[in-house]
Amino acid sequence: MTHWGATAGLSRGLLVAGAGLALAVLFGDAVLVVLMLPLALCGALGLLHRPRTEPRVHSRLAHLSLHEGQGTTSRLVLEDVGDVEAVTRVTGETPYVALRPAVGVTTGLIGPDGTVPDLHVSPRRWGRRVVGEERVGLVTPWAGYRWGPELISGQVMHVLPVTAPFDSRAEMPQPIGLVGAHRSRRVASGTEFSGIRPFQAGDRLRRVNWRVSLRVDVLHVVTTRAEEDSGVLIVVDALADYGISGGIDGEASSLDLTMRAAAALAEHHTRHGDRVGLRVVGAAGQAVGLGAGARHHRVILGTLAAVRPSVPTDPGGHRLNLRVSAGTVVMVLSPMLSDMLTTATAGLVRRGLPVMVIDTLPATTTPGARAGLRPELADLAWRMRRLERDNQLARLASTGCPVVPWRGPGTLDEVLRRLARRAQLPQVASR
Repeated sequence: MTHWGATAGLSRGLLVAGAGLALAVLFGDAVLVVLMLPLALCGALGLLHRPRTEPRVHSRLAHLSLHEGQGTTSRLVLEDVGDVEAVTRVTGETPYVALRPAVGVTTGLIGPDGTVPDLHVSPRRWGRRVVGEERVGLVTPWAGYRWGPELISGQVMHVLPVTAPFDSRAEMPQPIGLVGAHRSRRVASGTEFSGIRPFQAGDRLRRVNWRVSLRVDVLHVVTTRAEEDSGVLIVVDALADYGISGGIDGEASSLDLTMRAAAALAEHHTRHGDRVGLRVVGAAGQAVGLGAGARHHRVILGTLAAVRPSVPTDPGGHRLNLRVSAGTVVMVLSPMLSDMLTTATAGLVRRGLPVMVIDTLPATTTPGARAGLRPELADLAWRMRRLERDNQLARLASTGCPVVPWRGPGTLDEVLRRLARRAQLPQVASR
């Protein structure tokens, strides 16, 4: 435990003042007395403010959950510091966390109300960050005694992925459920007009359109759309991270694009009343069931913030089961460099589900350097892997699964329209 101790300045001042006064008395030199009096006075004032209590210090973040690029304040809370005049805070560097002051060192006097200098922090990349770990030093008046520096542990901040710009005016291919903004393709009892057709056995009389029936002399009824919502499953590939992440201010890696695109899609569909679920393909295998509303969207963002790139330890993971129910629209966000995920996506397409692949591999991705591997060999291996990936995407597209790169607003409009038209076609089931 840290205790109060005399500063080097106080010790030197008292030592020099004592030696000078002793020499002045020994030699009867009044000049030495005049020279040593300021040092002796400062030392006496330093001894006069000797602290009697042990301080208690801890830091506190104003916000523990932020989006990328947002900022908060790290406040230092001091207790039993009646004899303290100044405080010094030294914060270590944390990856993807910007500080102000940039050097992470803050020094100032304690205010009359006990306030101390604040430190401003801003996370620059999604994930869980330990923020606020620092060393704190306290000094009494006249720099007589020093406490610390004491290591103060930081707090875990959940940094949510920022929502990439996205919007879509296309309807969901197969909406199911009870509510939602996207219109159903199925004709059933509802309130939204669909069309007018001749009367058939079983139609309700209250649906008869008398104006049309009298004009054509044949009974016609009004048809409506079913009041249904869409089930959207977002599949996130967290098997690996390709590229170098520069945070929100720099280049984006494949996992950065994936997380921000997933956050944008989840926000868009929950805002429109659709039920959204999440599956993370990785070692942890996080999953969020289908749900709607702002609270459910917050749960999805929190799950995305906890994702770490890792490979499942199960050797039988080549048969990936995404547990997708019928009628759910599946959006796979992945750089598609995993055979396991490609096989699972093709299996969903063969089941007749509306599936789309959103390619999140950055165009500027280059092979990473490995120890003992020549750069030209690494570049050749990466080009071969890209060719193999292109062949896999072509085979996937030939099965009827659209593959589109992530471009932000309007990325999925044309794809969703095609899937919606395909959903209206008669399906032939293989036995």
